[in-house]
Amino acid sequence: MSDTDDLEQVVRLEQALLDPGVRSQPAVVEALLHPDYREFGASGRVWDRDAIVAALAQDPGVSGEAVGFTPVRLGDDVVLLTYEVLGEAGSLRSSVWVRGAGPGWRVRFHQGTRTPR
Repeated sequence: MSDTDDLEQVVRLEQALLDPGVRSQPAVVEALLHPDYREFGASGRVWDRDAIVAALAQDPGVSGEAVGFTPVRLGDDVVLLTYEVLGEAGSLRSSVWVRGAGPGWRVRFHQGTRTPR
């Protein structure tokens, strides 16, 4: 797989995690999240894998439109992805994706930072 293919795949996987149809399926979300997943939410809350899987299943909606996906390779098997969510509760987002020997790319860390209205 080429570098461009890897980066495009990470963007597609992040976009899948923003899809309410995916977010409402705990098994699908679990497959995309690293076992040691951690998130610093735009609300200021810190989430672990189990908590975010449960929260997304209960409320799979997304607060706005995601734009400006920018993937940057940090290592052979690590990609930093940044983007913005536009809307009333807008935010800047970043995710660190890692590729392991097993299931491929999985998000290891995510952070959301609210933007002023």
